[in-house]
Order: sequence, then C-alpha cells, then structure tokens
Amino acid sequence: MKKTYWSIGGLFTLFLIWTLVSVIINNAIIIPSPWETFRAFINIFINPLGLTTIAMSLFRLIISMFVAGFFGLVLGVWSGTSYKARYYFRPIVTLLRTVPVISIVVILLIVFGFSLTPYLITFLMIFPLIFQAISDGIENLDTELIEVFKLENDSPMDAIRYCYLPLITPLIKTAFLQAAGLGIKVLIMAEYLAQTRQSIGNALYLAKVNLQYDQVFAWTLLLIIIAIILEFLIRRFSQSKTYTPNQEPFSCE
Repeated sequence: MKKTYWSIGGLFTLFLIWTLVSVIINNAIIIPSPWETFRAFINIFINPLGLTTIAMSLFRLIISMFVAGFFGLVLGVWSGTSYKARYYFRPIVTLLRTVPVISIVVILLIVFGFSLTPYLITFLMIFPLIFQAISDGIENLDTELIEVFKLENDSPMDAIRYCYLPLITPLIKTAFLQAAGLGIKVLIMAEYLAQTRQSIGNALYLAKVNLQYDQVFAWTLLLIIIAIILEFLIRRFSQSKTYTPNQEPFSCE
C-alpha cells in the first residue's frame, strides 16, 4: 500500500506542476489546462471518428505484431536449434536493432509509400525483440534436459512442441508484451510522419497544424494510459517464474 501511495503522490505532483504552469502562462495555445485537456480527452471517445482512429491504430499494431510474432517464432526456433541459422540471422537482427528508426522510416516511405510504411516499420522494430528472446531462450536451455527428451523421442517437431516452447513460454510472453509497448510508440511515430489516414499519428499532426494543443495533450494522455497498461502487463508477466538450470519448474514429458 505504501508503494501505491507514493506512486499516487508522484502523479499528483506532476498534475500540480502542470496546473501551476498552465495558470502562470495562461495561454491554451502553449500549455492547455488539465480541464481543457480532459474535455478534449472525453471528446475523443464521444466522437465516432475518434473511436475509429483508435481502432485503426490498434488494428495496425495487432496486424504488425501478428506477422512479427509468426516470423519471430518460426525463425527464432530455427535459430535456437541450428547454429548455422543463428549465425546467419545474427547480423541481420543486429542491423535492425542498431539502425536509427527515423532512417528506416524515410527509406520505407520512399520505397513503399505512405500506406504500408506504418505496418513495415512496426514489424521491423518488434521482430528482433521476439526473435532474439526465442532464439536466446532455446540456446540457453539446459542441454542435459534436452538430451533426455531426445533419448525418448527423436522427432524434431515434438521436441519443439513439447520441450522447447513450454520451457521458454514465460520469455515468449514477456517478449510479446515488450514488443507491444515498443510497437505502439513506433507505430504512432510512423503514422505521424506518413500522415496515415484514420490514425492517432495523423490526429496528432492535424491537431498540431490547427494549433489545437488541448487535443495534442489529450491524444498524448491516451498514449500514456495505453503505455501504462502495457507496462503493468509486462511487469506482471515478468514476475512469472522462469526456467533456470538450477530449477525444475518444467518437464519435457
């Protein structure tokens, strides 16, 4: 309970600072008040266009995560079970994780246009997270446990289904949740730069151009709430018991 009180106190301090700054400046174009922002926030959900905007952005996130999850799972398992695949994909994944996001966005905008760029950039940013978690998880499993399973069943597909994946399930859950947190940030940035129609990124762009900073703050508040929810889920799953060589919470039976 004490941790909750301190967290509430921190949020109240931020709210108080925001209120004081808005009162001192007294200019909604620069710093809208919390009340103006809250009113704009409610209007997002009252306006059907606002609900459509949220739904379309979340739809793009889900599609991108589904494709990234599929390829991350398949290629991650392949990389974790084959040293040739591991060394083949390592430089590709390292490149994707080190290249600046803005550079990739610009290249994708030139090559693929405005419609596909949000999907592609989100995929390229979250795929390495899922791939790396699965590949490293399988690579770091207890080899003795794997050998015991192979003595009873030498089928590679059964080993993946009944041994590898159950052992690294907590890592897969955490990787997907972290990918969702990163994905929503990258997606909104790509939508903003590409001015994707019916998107949160485009709504932010239009609000900025029209000097409707209460809407800018409202959309930002909504993204913060989404990020907090995702962070809560990440912490929840991160506390799950994971497999280590000195523990036996799982069995390859």
